[in-house]
Amino acid sequence: MKNVLLVFGFLLMLCSCKNEKAQPKNDPIEDSSSELIYNFTPLNSAQLSSGKLVRIDSFPSKFITPRPVDVWLPENYSKDEKYAVLYMHDGQMLFDSTSTWNKQEWKVDEWASKLMNQGKTKDFIVVAVHNISEIRWQDLFPQKAFNYIDESIKDSLVDIAGKGNFKLNGDNYLKCLVKEIKPLIDKEYSVYTDKSNTYVMGSSMGGLMSMYAISEYPDVFGGAGCISTHWVGARPVEDNPYPEAIFKYMNDNFPQAGAHKVYFDYGNKTLDAHYPQYAPKVDSILKEKGYTEINSKNIFFEDTDHSENSWNKRLDIPITFFLGNNY
Repeated sequence: MKNVLLVFGFLLMLCSCKNEKAQPKNDPIEDSSSELIYNFTPLNSAQLSSGKLVRIDSFPSKFITPRPVDVWLPENYSKDEKYAVLYMHDGQMLFDSTSTWNKQEWKVDEWASKLMNQGKTKDFIVVAVHNISEIRWQDLFPQKAFNYIDESIKDSLVDIAGKGNFKLNGDNYLKCLVKEIKPLIDKEYSVYTDKSNTYVMGSSMGGLMSMYAISEYPDVFGGAGCISTHWVGARPVEDNPYPEAIFKYMNDNFPQAGAHKVYFDYGNKTLDAHYPQYAPKVDSILKEKGYTEINSKNIFFEDTDHSENSWNKRLDIPITFFLGNNY
């Protein structure tokens, strides 16, 4: 397996990517990375504004299909300092538009460097987990929300691509993030490991997964950034059972206010046009859970669409909300 030296259990690690039974919430976090030696390779070809990008080309996981995992380090990263960590989904879309399918990017390196250099945020690094397009929906859908759908219609449902007979894997995706990737980052880099310095962020299905991450692992993540959250759940169709199921899951599992910061936003163009109708429900859940403007946001960006070019214009808002020196 490219760029990775496996010390123990090579065949087991390569083959055991099947979906496993979900673990109870707040189950013990074991360091699954201790069995392996990982090679972080500098990605010199990346077109960055600043900083450095390193990659494990095919991250070996017990839980999900291997894929690249990138780590972005600020320009003056030093092991003599401590950094917060921002975990992000859809990692191939974050830094370099020359390598993305639509020639757009989040401009994470631009914003992170600018905000740190201006003293507006504390120092942080970014860990970017790539998606695999063919199974992205299965990986990023909040799996336990599916349990809130009536059994009589489950067999008739389709995924975001309109295909049936899908196999959800969101719980395993989170296990990989929390039990394999985070322990490795905590060990290899000079970072704070507590939840007040650990955040998760994504857009669309990645927004749903960020909501799910802070709900399933509230003791790991201190904040969740949910950009253009895909409350529709799958395809926008009539009599769609996914939104109601997702909100029922949130009602039962989203953490109470007090120890977390949560950020949601949405536009009203292209796919985002389906999201404003759900904003009152999001506001209601946040209020019921005790959140206020101090520790939560649900912001409408008029005339913005569902694209990296929209998200990169407002990325500074969630970053400063979580990591800002004034919060």
